[in-house]
Amino acid sequence: MDPSVRTAGIRGRLAAVTGAVRLWFAPERVRAEGETPDYRFSLANERTFLAWLRTGLALVGAGFAADQFLPHTARPLRLALAVTLLAVGAVCAIRAVNHWVRCERAMRKGEDLPLSRFPAALATSVALVALAIVVFVALGWTR
Repeated sequence: MDPSVRTAGIRGRLAAVTGAVRLWFAPERVRAEGETPDYRFSLANERTFLAWLRTGLALVGAGFAADQFLPHTARPLRLALAVTLLAVGAVCAIRAVNHWVRCERAMRKGEDLPLSRFPAALATSVALVALAIVVFVALGWTR
C-alpha cells in the first residue's frame, strides 16, 4: 500500500475520533442535527447513559476494593485484578458518553440506533474477572 494513502487513512480516522470527542462536550452541536425526537426516547437514552456510568463506577469501586481488601493475595495478582477492573471501569465510562452521543444523533436523524459489541465485551470481561477470583480463592494463592 502506498504510504501516502495509509497516512491519509490514519489522518481521516484521527479526525473522525477527534470530531466525535468534540461532540461529547458540545451537546448544542448534537441538538443542531436533525429533528427533535420524542422526549421519552431522549430521556431513555439518558437513563441508559447513567446506567453505563453506574456500571463503570461499580467497576472502579471493585478495582479499589480488590487492591485494598485482598491483603493476603499475592501483590502481582492483586494488582492485575485491580488494574483490570479500573481500566474496564474507565472504558465503560468513556463508552457511555460515546454511545449516548451516537444514539442521540441517530434518533435526531431518524436512523437506526448504532450497534455495539461493547455489552458482550463487558460481560465477557466481568465473567473472566469473576472466574479469576474463583481460581484465586479455590487455589488459595496468597503471598
